[in-house]
Amino acid sequence: MENRTRGVRIALERGLFLFSALLLLLAGTQAIAAQPAGGAPGPEVCKNCHQEKYDTFIAHRHGMKADARTPAAKGGCVTCHGDGTAHVKAGGGRGVGGIKNPGSKAMASEEKNGLCLTCHEGGKRMHWSQSLHASRDTTCTSCHKVHATNDPVREKTTQAEVCFTCHKEQRAQINRPYRHPIPEGKVVCSDCHNPHGSAGPKYMVRDSVNETCYQCHMEKRGPFVRSHQPVTEDCSICHNPHGSTNPFMVKVRIPFLCQSCHDQASHHDGEATLGAGGRSAVFQARGCENCHTQIHGSNAPSAAGTGTGRAFRR
Repeated sequence: MENRTRGVRIALERGLFLFSALLLLLAGTQAIAAQPAGGAPGPEVCKNCHQEKYDTFIAHRHGMKADARTPAAKGGCVTCHGDGTAHVKAGGGRGVGGIKNPGSKAMASEEKNGLCLTCHEGGKRMHWSQSLHASRDTTCTSCHKVHATNDPVREKTTQAEVCFTCHKEQRAQINRPYRHPIPEGKVVCSDCHNPHGSAGPKYMVRDSVNETCYQCHMEKRGPFVRSHQPVTEDCSICHNPHGSTNPFMVKVRIPFLCQSCHDQASHHDGEATLGAGGRSAVFQARGCENCHTQIHGSNAPSAAGTGTGRAFRR
């Protein structure tokens, strides 16, 4: 009986020892998991003080550990904010321990952008360093919300408002009577512009204004038997794509827009005039497009075979 009791006691002692060892092992595993390879505190440590930021981080694409490209997979918070060892040992606090904060105005724009470009390089961002935005100290965090679940500048319904923070003239233009459906979210700024810079003018997503417009307005591309020089040169010669008080988003009301190139002397003879030396009735009371309906280009030659008087009529 005594031997049996002693055996039970030994078994219990061994069990308690193994259980304690298991607890220590689990605690050690959690401590290791809380720290990236370099030994710096990991997200599990950071969330003790920054719970709200941690929650939005893991809900964001940056927090997807399954994607090897993300900060979460590369070490978590330290990937962007730096080694937080000194910060933790000092008990935390804003600016304590050399923590990098890309959202802070005290941090140089080049350093902020450098953090982002460590991962986000090439592709649409290859022209960033030569862009006007970069030269004016615009930073990635000027437009992007790094920890937000939804980044407003990447959402169709909110992107324009982010751009209009700086581009106030364009905000006024899109509220004119004739415009692209930007307020409705059917067209967004990034459909035409690459804010990270491009090889084309005005941050165009294609190499020219026309090529950008042709993404939607393919019927204006041609080629045509008879082409109209302003059309082939630059759509913005006649149109203001952000909005206008004139139909078709033209910069000046027709016929005055046409007269900026086609003055009275260049129009063909034979039209009724208003009094001796008066201006042609075509200019005074009718729009040029009433006759010249195909001003973007025509596959029908002039009816007379020579001259331009009857061009672009069909």
